[in-house]
Amino acid sequence: MHKNTIETNFSFWETQTYFSNIDLIIIGSGIVGLNAAISYKEKHKKAKVVVLERGVLPHGASTKNAGFACFGSVSELLSDIKKTSEETVWQTVEMRIKGLEVLKKRLGSKQMDYKEFGGYELFDNVERFEECKDIIDYFNFQVSSLTKTKNTYSVENKRINSFQFKQIKGLILNKKEGQIDTGMMMQNLIQLALNKGVIILNSVSVKKLNDLKVGVAIDTSVGELKAKQVIVATNGFATELLKLKDVKPARAQVLITKPIDNLKIKGTFHYDEGYYYFRNIGKRVLFGGGRNLDFKKETSSEFVLNPKIQNQLEKLLKTVILPETPFEVEQRWCGIMGVGDEKKPIIKIISSNVVCAVRMGGMGVAIGSLVGKLAVDKLS
Repeated sequence: MHKNTIETNFSFWETQTYFSNIDLIIIGSGIVGLNAAISYKEKHKKAKVVVLERGVLPHGASTKNAGFACFGSVSELLSDIKKTSEETVWQTVEMRIKGLEVLKKRLGSKQMDYKEFGGYELFDNVERFEECKDIIDYFNFQVSSLTKTKNTYSVENKRINSFQFKQIKGLILNKKEGQIDTGMMMQNLIQLALNKGVIILNSVSVKKLNDLKVGVAIDTSVGELKAKQVIVATNGFATELLKLKDVKPARAQVLITKPIDNLKIKGTFHYDEGYYYFRNIGKRVLFGGGRNLDFKKETSSEFVLNPKIQNQLEKLLKTVILPETPFEVEQRWCGIMGVGDEKKPIIKIISSNVVCAVRMGGMGVAIGSLVGKLAVDKLS
């Protein structure tokens, strides 16, 4: 072969259409990556934007999450305040609420089957319930300007029996919490990105980034690609490409039941500081969480079911959530989130032409759309 000839596995047409003169490459086609792509195209209509995704579908949690449109239960926020600065906690809550508004405005409620049934927090410990009950007025004051609601949080103990829960001593409602159809949301985000001219390439993994100051060289499973700028939106997998201190993978275990006749559960529910969460999907119950039972094993980027946690999920369904109701588990799966000591996302300039937008803290549905938009704002 002549020494000046470029040898690749792609045709001239493929090279010109997909791999040449790229303005922005986004790594990760989840909620953050797609919203970043859409936001960039809204700013730069003629720009060439390519999204690289290692999986057939988004690899992390964007198509595997429970579909909670939530911004924080009382005990979870109280726990966060004890671990980090209160200012940071409320800034993060604001980002989640604004992120949900960005998502709803961008797609529309029907395009993701958004339903605001409210979110309930269950307490099996009276002292913990009383502690959270005492701080409700203060929390309502903190979020009122964002939710446009005077009493976002309220005690709803009278509903414990109607839901048929056992062992539960207290119930707190967040009336502004909703649920979505995760698959529908992602399918419509993908379609919106495609409609705006975004190119999405699946089954392409990224091995290394090299910022050349005049652009970025990206070493991928299909060869070296070049772009003027790059956004890394790989959440829990971010440290595979970048040196980031406080972000690590967190695996979430999930199961879903077969349809249940006369199901009393309607809405989204949190238990044990948000470590457990469940909801109805029609007549089914989706139940996930339990990472706190085995933090070491669940700090993993491997898609493997954890029998210890799956067994506990099933046990809680039988004893607390559906104690009077026979059920069968239809499907089990897991997803990979990105977490750290702090739940506020990391949106930062890594080098001249590389920006990262990671660490959704398990709240990607709520916060991801805004994070993608803010990542684009970081690009010069």
